[in-house]
Amino acid sequence: QVQLVESGGGLVQAGGSLRLTCAASGPITARHSMAWFRQAPGQEREFVAAMRMSGGTTYATDSIKARFAMGRETAKNTVYLQMNSLKPEDTAVYYCATGTPILSNRHNSQAYNHWGQGTQVTVSS
Repeated sequence: QVQLVESGGGLVQAGGSLRLTCAASGPITARHSMAWFRQAPGQEREFVAAMRMSGGTTYATDSIKARFAMGRETAKNTVYLQMNSLKPEDTAVYYCATGTPILSNRHNSQAYNHWGQGTQVTVSS
């Protein structure tokens, strides 16, 4: 049974930074991808970034790629999302997810079958 636990959310001023982490337990293999999605109030869940456990990272937009960095920590099956230069529009609940999507489908939330509980990120102006 795969379980995901996120941490690191909080309140930060615009221009500040936060680092989210997601610890996965259970049968995670090199075929799995870990991903970050976010959902703002009244909006649909949207893709932020994903990486395959064997390597390779994808970001949703050039703006996110320029400000956020997704990586893998030394602890087994733990990934992070380093968020810099945060903007008020980054305010959302951030979710970690895992699954085995093909490369071209890593942005699709339906390709992931395990989700964390979410962590709130609030960026004040």
